[in-house]
Order: sequence, then C-alpha cells, then structure tokens
Amino acid sequence: MTWPRRACRVNGTLGSAPPIRPFFVSPNSRGAIMVAIADGAMRWRLEKEIVDVNASKRPFRIAVLISGAGTTLRNLIEKIAAGLLDLEIVLVVSSSPSAGGLTHAQRAGIPAVVVDRKRYGSQDEFSKTIFDHCRSAGADVVVLGGFLKQITIPEDFTNRVVNIHPALIPAFCGKGFYGHHVHQAVLDYGVKVSGCTVHFADNQYDRGPVIVQKVVPVLDDDTAETLAARVFAAECEAYPEALRLIAAGQVKVESRRVRVLPAGERAS
Repeated sequence: MTWPRRACRVNGTLGSAPPIRPFFVSPNSRGAIMVAIADGAMRWRLEKEIVDVNASKRPFRIAVLISGAGTTLRNLIEKIAAGLLDLEIVLVVSSSPSAGGLTHAQRAGIPAVVVDRKRYGSQDEFSKTIFDHCRSAGADVVVLGGFLKQITIPEDFTNRVVNIHPALIPAFCGKGFYGHHVHQAVLDYGVKVSGCTVHFADNQYDRGPVIVQKVVPVLDDDTAETLAARVFAAECEAYPEALRLIAAGQVKVESRRVRVLPAGERAS
C-alpha cells in the first residue's frame, strides 16, 4: 500500500521487533491510524499519525466573548456540531460569573474564564486581561457574542475582532442601542425593514467595516419581541456566514469597505 504525497510519523519505536509482515490500516476519528502488525502469535499495535501535505491547516480558532445567556455562542456550537461550520471554539470569556452562556461552554467542553469588569480599575486593564487569555488560547479571531462591556482592542487584533448588531448599521446603532432598545427604536421610527450586521469591531461602538448584512421585514403588528425573534433568526445565518468567509481568507478590508473574494481566492 502506498500513501501518495503523504508522510507518516511513528509515535514510538519497534525496538527489536521481527521483520514487518503485511498489515491492515484503518482510519480513526482523529485522523490517525491504528496499524496491526502480525508475526506469528505476536502483535504490535502502533499508532501512526498521517500528515497529509494536501490537507488544510488546523481548524480556524475563535474565542467567544459573552455577557449573558450566550444565544450566539449556542448557535455557533450547534452549527459546528452539525458540520455546518468548520471552526474550533478554543475559549469562552464571560464578563459575568453568572452568565448563562457559561453553561453552554461547559456542556460543549469548551474552556471558559470569567473576567469581571468590576475587578479592574480601567478599561485598558480589563481589555488586556481578556486579550491575554485569547492569545494564550491561540485564537485567530475574537467573536463578540452579546458582550456588553466596552473593550480596547490592541493593535495585533485589528480586524480580528468581529461583532454582530441587531440592526442595519449605520441605522439604530451606537452607545445605548442594544437588545430590546434597538428593536423598539426601529418600531418607533416606523421603518419598513430591519436586520442584522456582522462587522469588524474597533474602539468605537458599531463603527467597524461591515462584512455581512441580512434584511428582515418589519410588520405592522410587530412588537419589539416579535421583531427581535425575526432578526435573531437572521443572525443565526449571518454570523456563521461571515466567519466562514474570514476563515477561508475571502475577506479583504480596504479602508472602510470589505471586499468578499471569490471562493478559492485568498486575501493577501
């Protein structure tokens, strides 16, 4: 049997084993193989790791920041579990020890830390602790999932922090526009459409370059609650879509504009 354009690394040695006879190879769920080598009554089981030079790199890694129920986190966990999103959530950071989203992290076996804003004298100290955790976890991108504390984004995370806002930026956004307040403002103004926006975050509320937007209708009999449910359904599609594009290298930021490159083409 040959392994074209592949390389094998053996974890362990054969020692003084007799000459190797024909063997069978079967893949396991971790991408390794178990090799059973037979020689008379003796058997060795060696685990070999297959390193496929044609395979893609390690999964794209994200850290998710939460403050409350963690509905965005739950959506991402479910999409990953269903095979619809090729990402690895390496860390969850909560600004509150009582955040419900910590339960989602625990159930999914995702490491989680609490960074309580009240324990820090300044926004910069608070932010430094968060991003130190994200660096240590090896996160490629930080995902804000209902994170209600303002943070200072360090230079090495420029265009590496994404947020989702439950309206069509630049409308109904900025300080004070979150959750119920956004949807009530939409209804009070009388607009006919709303939606959600995934954007790169910077050090001002809801200002960074827009990656993906989804539009939903505003109905005559809507309440803030019914509109929120419709917008959240759009969010559940928009955030994974944006993260897929980023992970595939198809997102190119040019000043305030984001260009989405064709599949197979990567941003330089």
